[in-house]
Amino acid sequence: MLEQFTFVGFLLVVALFLGIFLISLSWLLRPKRPSPRKSEIYECGLRPHGEPWVRFKAQYYIFALVFLIFDVEAVFLFPWALAYNWLPFYAVLEGVIFILLLGAALVYVWRKGALEWM
Repeated sequence: MLEQFTFVGFLLVVALFLGIFLISLSWLLRPKRPSPRKSEIYECGLRPHGEPWVRFKAQYYIFALVFLIFDVEAVFLFPWALAYNWLPFYAVLEGVIFILLLGAALVYVWRKGALEWM
């Protein structure tokens, strides 16, 4: 048992050393020719215009978070849907409760106005 942990520890040390070594090597061998043109902000191939710090509405952030949460919940439902025919009754009941909770969360988010795109 101990030799298995020794092997895993050895692989961990080798992986860390190799990662640090390769990153250091690329940093040492990279071309170092700074210029003002290279330091410019790149914006779709055009010269940037306006302020670089633009305030975004929090609504976009909330919309993205809600999408991410419901997307992850759909991933949790996928295996349950595949095994639906072989599940016992309590597992089906738990899945239905989970879907009802998702529906309640969707109604809550909808009433709060987080799904309104402005």
